[in-house]
Amino acid sequence: MFTPMDPTAQAFMNADSRQTPMHVAGLHLFELPDGADRQWVRETYDASLEVERIARLYVKHPYRSLRTAGVFGWTEDQQFDLEYHVRLSALPTPGRVRDLLELVGLLHGTRLALERPLWEAHFIEGLADGRLAMYTKLHHALVDGVSAMRLLQETLSTDPEARDTPPPWASRTPSELAGDDDVALAPLRGLPLATIRSAVALMAEAAGLPGALLTTLDRSLRNQAAPVSFRAPRSVLNQRITGARRVAAQQWPVERIRTVGKAADATINDVVLAMCSGALRTYLSELASLPQAPLVAMVPVSLRRSEADVDSEGGGNAIGTLMVSLATDLQDPGDRLAAIHSSVLSGRAAMATLSQPQILAMSALGMSGLVPQLLGLPSLGPPFNLVISNVPGPRQALYLNGAKLTDVYPLSIPTHGLAMNITCTSYDGMMNFGVTGCRRSLPRLQRLLGHLDDELGRLEEAAGVA
Repeated sequence: MFTPMDPTAQAFMNADSRQTPMHVAGLHLFELPDGADRQWVRETYDASLEVERIARLYVKHPYRSLRTAGVFGWTEDQQFDLEYHVRLSALPTPGRVRDLLELVGLLHGTRLALERPLWEAHFIEGLADGRLAMYTKLHHALVDGVSAMRLLQETLSTDPEARDTPPPWASRTPSELAGDDDVALAPLRGLPLATIRSAVALMAEAAGLPGALLTTLDRSLRNQAAPVSFRAPRSVLNQRITGARRVAAQQWPVERIRTVGKAADATINDVVLAMCSGALRTYLSELASLPQAPLVAMVPVSLRRSEADVDSEGGGNAIGTLMVSLATDLQDPGDRLAAIHSSVLSGRAAMATLSQPQILAMSALGMSGLVPQLLGLPSLGPPFNLVISNVPGPRQALYLNGAKLTDVYPLSIPTHGLAMNITCTSYDGMMNFGVTGCRRSLPRLQRLLGHLDDELGRLEEAAGVA
């Protein structure tokens, strides 16, 4: 059975290449349960392969041909090989976190095989502190960040005594069986879309897009937050990249971030953006690449109104975008936070005037940078400098067969002109930052973690809560 992809998934498939693999990933660290021996990881890995039925998300295979008019869609993989997708690795002695991040960087830079279902899971043992690491990646055409977080919640247990936690790829109910014809798709199912441009053209008639586009472009021209941006200042972040990746990861207490937000009348997400703004300002200054104009961040916004809208098994994407000024031209941390807060409020107010199909169409335009071309204007470089995403995660501790999940680091997608991506996920009272960058374009990426820590301290001082 062939089912067409939604417009956003089409865009991710069309953009996939050796230099720009379009998968998102998570690095999860687990403390082994009391009494676990040296064989625990191997036994857990072996048990994960003993699955009778595979959930439909994990057998969806991308396909297109002349018969589909070049449109990507999903079919079921008839030669599914679970052991290809689930693998066991070990770090060399002494098993430093640095060694783990080097391995994850290599794995994250490897493109998923398009002739197979678009996912991999790696069990990694050998950390010096005895923890198990799991690196899992899925193509962004399969899931958005909210779906991925829901999948995490559904496949781990809140009970530390539970010892029968099924792996994520195991089917749990009859409706999730591989081959089920009632495959859940995104709201725009069935549109024969080959490119973002045709997606916008088809949706315009039904969604009243021309008027919404004019309003959004007016906001962009007046340098206000909107789903579409015309250009962003050039920096080392905005160059062509290779397929090699470097990753950095660290966590901070959510309460520290929330306290700053309350004192400054801002949100947690505003403070996260301000941390990134200050850290990038320092990092780019060290590289002599800080532009005079403020950096622009593309900030994904979930369009799911409730948890009921999330189908982690069926997958799909339901995200809009805001283009937010990071105010990196301002020296004072408090002033940057205030400017970011104002920019986000303005953008959300503009988004509230649009329907969901209009937001999806406008966001596709904004991500693609097609607006100048559609208006007959010359290309002025990337329409934003980087992507910064904050995905809410589980609030309580989760367990894998008694092993406590301690760290949840999301890793995302650099592309040509966007050499860095910062994605954050809250979990069990901690905010986990995952930084992904082009290995060749961005030297000393690990330093950004220190700059993030320093900037949180400066924001605490500016807010009077240090």
